[in-house]
Amino acid sequence: MRTSILLVLGLVVLAAFVAASLVLWFTRAATAAFRARLRRSARRALRDFQARTARYKLVSRRAVHDELVLDPVVTAAMRDHLHQHKLSELEVRVRVEKYIDEILPFFNVLSYYRIGYNFARLTLKLLYKVTVEYQDEPALGRIPKRDVVVYLMNHRSNADYIVVAYVLAQGVAVSYAVGEWARIWPLEAIFKSFGSYFVRRRYREPLYHAVLERYIQLITHHGVTQGIFLEGGLSRDGRIQPAKTGLLDYIAGTLRDPAFDRDVWFVPVAINYDRVLEDRTLIRELLDPELRLGRSRQLVNVAQYLVFNTLRFLGGRIRRYGRAAVNFGTPVSLRAWLAAEQTDILALPRAERLPHVQRLADDLQARIGAIVPVTPVCLAAAALLSFERDAVRVGDVLARMTDYRDHLVELNAKVVRADRRIEDTWARAMLMFRMRRTVVETDGTAVVMPKQRPLLEYYANAIRHLLPVGAAMAPSMTPALDRDASLHRLREPPPRRPER
Repeated sequence: MRTSILLVLGLVVLAAFVAASLVLWFTRAATAAFRARLRRSARRALRDFQARTARYKLVSRRAVHDELVLDPVVTAAMRDHLHQHKLSELEVRVRVEKYIDEILPFFNVLSYYRIGYNFARLTLKLLYKVTVEYQDEPALGRIPKRDVVVYLMNHRSNADYIVVAYVLAQGVAVSYAVGEWARIWPLEAIFKSFGSYFVRRRYREPLYHAVLERYIQLITHHGVTQGIFLEGGLSRDGRIQPAKTGLLDYIAGTLRDPAFDRDVWFVPVAINYDRVLEDRTLIRELLDPELRLGRSRQLVNVAQYLVFNTLRFLGGRIRRYGRAAVNFGTPVSLRAWLAAEQTDILALPRAERLPHVQRLADDLQARIGAIVPVTPVCLAAAALLSFERDAVRVGDVLARMTDYRDHLVELNAKVVRADRRIEDTWARAMLMFRMRRTVVETDGTAVVMPKQRPLLEYYANAIRHLLPVGAAMAPSMTPALDRDASLHRLREPPPRRPER
């Protein structure tokens, strides 16, 4: 009897072992098959988009993490931080691990091209008509394939990430430098899966900047295409803001490495919209910084906006917000710029080097400003505001728009559909004005609604730097302008903190 029980127990154990082995084998086989399928899908996505993706973007986060931790510059910064703040080696190491985990992305080809691209295409087609222009397309085609390309952009909206990634998806996957505003679930995971790395704005700790600098130089050394907003944040008054130098200085520092034999090309990219999704929020923050919403409230607002427009889409009542226009400028070679300088800039101490880098940043920012696309809403808003009145005859507005457009065409500025009749451009702008309840047209007169002037000024500011000085007083325009000092206006933005 005892022998029979032991035999049964042995058979049960053997059966359990066999079942567990089969389950383990099936799990491993299914996992391997699933991973193989994902790899095939990823390769197919790259073939479909004919995209160039730097191999380094596919390196595991652990390998990049180890490379940063063992980097001589980072270890030296850790020693300095340890002695300066009287911390233990373990505490400093934990801090560096936190910074690395915060910065590093985990790029996924399928996430970028199958999920991100399709989401961007659907969203943009619902919201905008996208226009893409090139100031010097042959120059872009002459950039050597092995060189590194960095796209430098003005920052009008958080939709900029989607617009530029969508436009460039057929050629390259862009790794963005993203501010801490997106470090909330699920945005952080989404951006990291798209290959974006996170940057803390206005954070002064040298240890953090040592880690960030070495990471940026690491991906630049390995040919990763990057996208950077030179302003370092959204424009709240519509104007292009002063350029920041931090990330440019880090990228330029890559050329100190003798093993790095490539060139770095900066491509100016200008973006403009007939409607910026966050325009009223940005204006409210400019008029009263205390009204700035927290992250959770911003996320709730975005969710409400998505739900509202989804319901409008399902009900067949959604309307586009006009144009989203992108213009690519002539690329600038970093090695050529450094060679034109009188001194070896990269050998200078940081304090002496930054003024030179600032000149480069200002030049690149000026190039971006010179190619800002002129959309119908911006052109019409600038023409309306030039009269300094709330009520203007439509005929006078059309004449002013014609003068502005002729001037912009002479400057070789990119006016969206410059071949269209000026009446058609005004009609397009009026569609948006009526939708936003900013301007009404009655009896041949355009009337700016009360308290809506700051919104018009926000859009006019986007192209104001392209318009002639004193254009409002040109002889071909209405000679008498009644200026009303009581009109609502945007305030000047507060001065920015200097860079560290």
